[in-house]
Amino acid sequence: MGNILKKIEAYIKPYQLNSVKDALLDKGITGMTIHEVRGFGTQQGHHEVINGTEYRVDFLPKIMIVIVIEDNLQDEVVQVILDKCFTGNIGDGKIVITTIDKVIRIRTKEEGVEAIR
Repeated sequence: MGNILKKIEAYIKPYQLNSVKDALLDKGITGMTIHEVRGFGTQQGHHEVINGTEYRVDFLPKIMIVIVIEDNLQDEVVQVILDKCFTGNIGDGKIVITTIDKVIRIRTKEEGVEAIR
């Protein structure tokens, strides 16, 4: 434990980003990347009326947060995301966790845990 790296991808509603980021910073998690993405799952989009014309919006805006951490921080990070994003409604998002084989910091050529600290 501790030398295994995990990548956590969280797909959340855009308005939840700042509270998740602040809570992760409070826990000492300082590195993350975000992407503005669009997608759908069970929710399957919605209808909007613009200037009296109804449109189907299939892909809803989401934020994808990507965090690479030591595996011993996995449960803590997941709990922060759940605490800040759970509403119990369709569209709350997803958390995907994968094991990382290798990480290299380009500037110093450090590898593994040292590359993410």
